[in-house]
Amino acid sequence: MNNCADVVIVGGGIIGCAAAYYLAKTGSRVIVLEGSEHIGNGGSSRNGGGVRQSGRDARELPLVMYGIKELWPHLSEELEVDCEYHQNGNLRLGKNEKHREILTNLAEKARACGLDVRMIDGDEVRQINPYLSDEVTVASWCPTDGHANPLTTTLGFYKMARRMGVRFITGEKVLELRMVKGRLRKVITENNVYEGENILVAAGYKSRDILGTVGIDVPMTQSLLECLVTEAEPHMFDQMLGTAEADFYGHQTKHGSFVFGGSSGYEGCNKDNGTPISNSITAPCICRGIMKYFPGLADAKIVRTWAGWSDKSADGVPVLGRIDEVPGLYAACAFTGHGFGIAPAVGNQLAKLITTGKTDIDLSELHYNRFKAKI
Repeated sequence: MNNCADVVIVGGGIIGCAAAYYLAKTGSRVIVLEGSEHIGNGGSSRNGGGVRQSGRDARELPLVMYGIKELWPHLSEELEVDCEYHQNGNLRLGKNEKHREILTNLAEKARACGLDVRMIDGDEVRQINPYLSDEVTVASWCPTDGHANPLTTTLGFYKMARRMGVRFITGEKVLELRMVKGRLRKVITENNVYEGENILVAAGYKSRDILGTVGIDVPMTQSLLECLVTEAEPHMFDQMLGTAEADFYGHQTKHGSFVFGGSSGYEGCNKDNGTPISNSITAPCICRGIMKYFPGLADAKIVRTWAGWSDKSADGVPVLGRIDEVPGLYAACAFTGHGFGIAPAVGNQLAKLITTGKTDIDLSELHYNRFKAKI
């Protein structure tokens, strides 16, 4: 009976930990299986910390807007850990007319969903953040966006879920899912068999192989994202930053260091020894871009760089909710590098869906069945 639960969650990242916490609040018995030796070992501990609505696909906007309004403001108090959540806005920066077109299109779609986001010129950009260079001529500005600490937030969900009785098992690699009398019941690992009334797969890119054992194929690929962190600097600004073409993003942390993420275009050339390894080309590439936006950071010292795998959806938004073809199966994967900021809302709404069959936010446009052939 120790291997039986109301819900078995595959994946111990922030999505799995958040879902476990909110399920535990309903009184559900929950087991979380993590294939690596560490909770949050994937993208949950390797991302840039953005908690943003701007720049997102309209299909996922209602969910992240719900999380930022209802969950993030009191998350540190609820989880009894400092999530380092700052809601000081997001500037998505541009330098030319192409960038203006990209940002304007994103802003118009977001406003249609009720988001407070507007276009501003270079002078207003520098009123908000005076450290930006004159090369910045345009930006979108969303005052309700922000950033947080991925490590402490993931730890908070994990810690509180454990306190509420959730059983976490690390180093338990899932090999397959198995049906019993027409319903998904079993999770088979290298060493054990677990049974659940419902099973949630939230294992990043590994979700594809796991779901494939019951005939579900989420169309996604694996994409490497890279970040760097500097030594602590005097306080400069609190906004989350991005660019029109998403070539870099980042913020200044509570500690004073800067965390920036980006890419060089050489991700396919990275060495692979079983762990994500950053490319020696990427950090200099990111830094060259940053210095054009922030000349004042030219002498900042880099402490370290790291990389992490992103589960990139074929159409840019996650697969969330019940899988109709397999009774008892739920999925939360293919977040395309957008998973951290949306995680509390995903965990909250999936817990409601699993326990009551209903959600506060309509998830229909994020369902797996959107990939079915249209007749």
